[in-house]
Amino acid sequence: MSITVTGTVERRDIGTGAWALVTDEGKTYEILRGADKNLLKQGQKAKVTGQVREDVMTVAMIGPVLEVKSFDVISSD
Repeated sequence: MSITVTGTVERRDIGTGAWALVTDEGKTYEILRGADKNLLKQGQKAKVTGQVREDVMTVAMIGPVLEVKSFDVISSD
């Protein structure tokens, strides 16, 4: 299922670390490893389009896994 969500990028100190996108509505998605480094900046707000991967499990388990296909930075801290 392809989705587009807007939210804030957060670094979570769980296990070896994980990146999350917390939407404006409060839902947390775990960003699949290998995402573009230009997205992975603490506090950055972005509009992200991607695929929710139900076939992937992670150690962090902080929310549905989101494989990022494209993104637009809205603002950076």
